[in-house]
Amino acid sequence: MVKRKVTSRSAAQSAVKKKWHGNKVATRSSAREAVKAKARTTLAKTPAKTRTRPKQRIAVSHHREEDFKADGLRAYAQYRDLGIAAATHGLAQAHVIRLLPPCNPAEVSKLHYHDVEFQMVYVLKGWVKTYMEGQGETLMEAGSAWTQPPKIKHMILDYSDDVELLEIILPAEFKTVELKA
Repeated sequence: MVKRKVTSRSAAQSAVKKKWHGNKVATRSSAREAVKAKARTTLAKTPAKTRTRPKQRIAVSHHREEDFKADGLRAYAQYRDLGIAAATHGLAQAHVIRLLPPCNPAEVSKLHYHDVEFQMVYVLKGWVKTYMEGQGETLMEAGSAWTQPPKIKHMILDYSDDVELLEIILPAEFKTVELKA
């Protein structure tokens, strides 16, 4: 049988190192002091900011009609890249989307999801009617914004002839998966 030494609270307290600061007594165990000393040494050796990504650049984009291109994800939309993907080395993407009139539900109303970490849409002008899994149909007008959680199933149902959207997505490169309704 192994005997264990039982130490009372008062005995443990007497093993604590005491430091005097003016009239105040600060008590710290030797183990705690050792841990803090090691942390200070480690922090002193570690750079203040350890970068895992390249340094981001400033991106400035001014409105120009010729910047709207039909080279994006959807054939019924024009995209104006805001230069965020290049400035962030692929961390994020931002663009203004114009959905081309007239809305053709047979073309636009396809259930899909995006394999992204974050997606946010803000209606700059006009309106868009969407469907999102768990949310149902929602009419979004100028000034409305929404986020779409990763891989949420959604689709556009209808939109005005003048709709423009600001979309921000992380990461810049992602996969879109179309589903059968």
